[in-house]
Amino acid sequence: MNGLAQILHRQGYSITGSDRDSSPFTRRLQSMGIPVALGHDAKNVQGAELVIYTAAIGPDNAERVAARENNIPEMERSVALGAISGNYNRVVCIAGCHGKTTITSMLARIAMFGQSDATVHVGGDVDFLSGGTRLGQSDLFITEACEYVESFLTLRPTIAVISNIDDDHLDYFRDIDEITAAYVKFLKLLPKDGLFIGCADDPRVKALLDNPPDGVRTLSYGLAGGAYTIADIQFDGNGCPAFDVIRNGEKLGHIALTVPGMHNIANALCACVVALQLNESFATIQEGLKGYTLTHRRFELFGQRDGIRIYHDYAHHPNEIRAVLDAATRVTRRKLYCVFQCNSYTRAKTLFLKDPGCFADTDAVLVPDIYPGRETDDGSVHARDIAGAINAVLPGRAMYIPTFEEIRVYLDENTQKDDMILTLGSGDVYKQTQKLL
Repeated sequence: MNGLAQILHRQGYSITGSDRDSSPFTRRLQSMGIPVALGHDAKNVQGAELVIYTAAIGPDNAERVAARENNIPEMERSVALGAISGNYNRVVCIAGCHGKTTITSMLARIAMFGQSDATVHVGGDVDFLSGGTRLGQSDLFITEACEYVESFLTLRPTIAVISNIDDDHLDYFRDIDEITAAYVKFLKLLPKDGLFIGCADDPRVKALLDNPPDGVRTLSYGLAGGAYTIADIQFDGNGCPAFDVIRNGEKLGHIALTVPGMHNIANALCACVVALQLNESFATIQEGLKGYTLTHRRFELFGQRDGIRIYHDYAHHPNEIRAVLDAATRVTRRKLYCVFQCNSYTRAKTLFLKDPGCFADTDAVLVPDIYPGRETDDGSVHARDIAGAINAVLPGRAMYIPTFEEIRVYLDENTQKDDMILTLGSGDVYKQTQKLL
C-alpha cells in the first residue's frame, strides 16, 4: 500500500491514507507530503473519488462502509497494482513461491546504477529504498507478482519471471495442480512477443518453459543448468558467495554478494538475467549486486547478547526453511538453535506435519504456540504436533515451549558464546524475537 501511494502520488493523483498504527511506512508517506491518518474513521474518505484497500481490510471497516454509503468506488490493492502496470510500456512481473521479494529488490538496486531508470514495487521493507518502492522516470515498471488468491492475474506483464512453483497458500488453493494452473493463467497474460524467464532447476517451471503459450519467447536460468548458469562458487566466513555467470557456455563475469546462501545465488542469477534483457551492462549488474543488502526479515541480524548472535528470517515454508538453514550452516558459529513459529493452522497440517525434516541442519528446534494469522483455531492441530513430527524424524531435536518468555529462559540456560539463534516465521515472531535480546 505504501508503494502504491508513492507511485500514484508521483503520477499526479491527490493521495490520502490511513493505518491502524504509525510505522516507517506511514512516516515515509508523511515525509513526502501525503497525509496519513492514524486510526480508521469514516471522515478519512470524505471527498475521495476512489478508495483503495488491502485484502486485510474487511467490508465492515468504517471507511469502506462510508465509501459505499457515499457511492465512492472501491478497489482492492492487487487490482490497483494491475491498473498501474497498464500505464507502462514495459512491465516485468517477478513471480514464484519463494524469492520474489529478494529478486525484485535486487533489480531495484541494479536500476539505481544503470540506465533503465525503472519504477520498482517491492513487497518488503528495503533500507536502500526507504521502504519498498523505487520511483523512476522511464516506461519500465518492475513489480512482485503474488500468486495468493491469484492476485497476479490483475497485472499486465511484458516479461514474466517464475523462480519456482511450490505448495503454499493451501488455505486458498486445492492442491499443487491448482497452483500450477494459476501460473499457466499468469503466463497467458503475456503478449504474443512477450518473454517468459524461468528457473530450469524447478521441474514445474521447466515444464512450463517446455510448453509456453503460443508466441511467447522463453529464457531459462538455473544453478544446475539453463541458458544462464553459474560456476566456481566460493563462500566467505559469513556464508556470502561469489561466483561466475555463464551464458551458453561463455563466462560473462564474476559476481560477489554480501548476502548468504545458495538460494541467494539463484536469486542474484535471476536478477542478472532480467537486467541483461533490459539492456543493463554486466558491470552495472556487478555494482548493483555487490552492495545489495537483504530486505528486513530475510536472514536479518537482530542483535547479539553475551556473544550469541540472534537472526530472524521470514521463512514459513519447509523449502524456504531448508534454504535459510543451509545459509546458516555456512556461517562460522558453534551451535544453531532454531525458534520456529508456525503462522497458520493450515500450514501446520498441510506442510510441517508432512515435511518436518526441513529442520535437519539445526542443533535444536524450539516450537512456540501457533500464530493464528487469518485463521481460527479449530483444535485439529497444535504446536506440540509440529514438535512431535520433528522428533519422529530427528529424534530429540525439537521441544514445545509455549511462549517466547519461556523460550528466553531456556536459551539463557542452554546457549553459550558463539552460538547462533535463528527465529523463523511470518507471524509476529519478528516482534517476539526482541524478547530474546
